[in-house]
Amino acid sequence: MYNRDYLSDKSNSEENYSSNEAHSSTSHSVHTREGLMTFLKSTYQLFASSLLAATAGAYIGLDMVSTIASWYWGLVILEFVFLFGLYAVKDKPGLNLIALFGFTFLSGLTITPLLSSVFNMPGGASIVAQAFLMTSVAFGGISMFAMTTKRDFSGMGKMLFIAVIILIVGSISNIFIGSSILQLGIAMVGALVFSAFILYDTQQIIKGGFSTPIEAAIALYIDFLNLFISLLQILAAFSGNDRD
Repeated sequence: MYNRDYLSDKSNSEENYSSNEAHSSTSHSVHTREGLMTFLKSTYQLFASSLLAATAGAYIGLDMVSTIASWYWGLVILEFVFLFGLYAVKDKPGLNLIALFGFTFLSGLTITPLLSSVFNMPGGASIVAQAFLMTSVAFGGISMFAMTTKRDFSGMGKMLFIAVIILIVGSISNIFIGSSILQLGIAMVGALVFSAFILYDTQQIIKGGFSTPIEAAIALYIDFLNLFISLLQILAAFSGNDRD
């Protein structure tokens, strides 16, 4: 494992002035950067693989939407079992990958009722494509900003956690209320919250906030998935309003 607080190490190394200390600091910085790059490479490889697993789940699920709808809450519970199991076995090779891809595959299955309803709308395929493109562009742009900015966003963690709790409560409440306006509001807030989470989690990776690449990858995957769902709901809602 690399010395993960790379940004601090880099600034501290610049304070050494003697030739011996400068040589030692340079060597340490090189090793730290190499460790960071290795960690990032593993993280984004796992993140990309997770997206592929979710895509496979969604593709399969679109052929069995009615079955998934009838077993939806059971699949959601199983999805959380895999997620919590992932954190329990994150340091166990093999098992952690099974838990990771099991969770992401199931998340692809559980999103198919939403995808199916959007695909059945006029221009539905275009809406899904736009939502995915917007999510990808936002994810890439925010990630680059997080990696290059000197600002520290570590203090956002508690605020974002509270925001997620509010979103969950609002979403559960709307299951019984059934308000399309409230759903649109939740989606808009969700898009902002999970955009902020991409910024926060990416910077946490750079600063060493995750102990393993698989833990970092699942955090980024959850951010990406929820941003995609939020944008998809927003685009679908406005598309429906345009037709009205």
